[in-house]
Amino acid sequence: MSDVQIRDMDEADIDTILADDIDFTGNLNFDKSLMIKGKFKGDIHADGALYIDKDAYVEARVEADVVSLKGTVKGDVFAYTRVELFSSAMVDGDITAPDVIMESGCRFNGICKMESPEKRGSSNEK
Repeated sequence: MSDVQIRDMDEADIDTILADDIDFTGNLNFDKSLMIKGKFKGDIHADGALYIDKDAYVEARVEADVVSLKGTVKGDVFAYTRVELFSSAMVDGDITAPDVIMESGCRFNGICKMESPEKRGSSNEK
């Protein structure tokens, strides 16, 4: 069995960063990459990539192209391309994505569906 390696993201390559002192409640919609380092509660819809840093806490329904997790997510995760769970990640919710990568040590409590999620606004919306 081979070890799975997930590439670490350089913060300089990320368009927007919500710093670790941010505690945000609401809806996030964005097209490019975003990193959350603080706390977020609400709903996230993105055409770009979402990175959740090690000490971040997100309580939301998450929908993005790529979702890369090092922190904690409470809520369902929908990714059009891939979900990456680093060893420090904790997900309490369902994951729907065509590709899911999990490092040893991550915690995932939910159901995993290996398929492309329906985009919001479709007739099959959850």
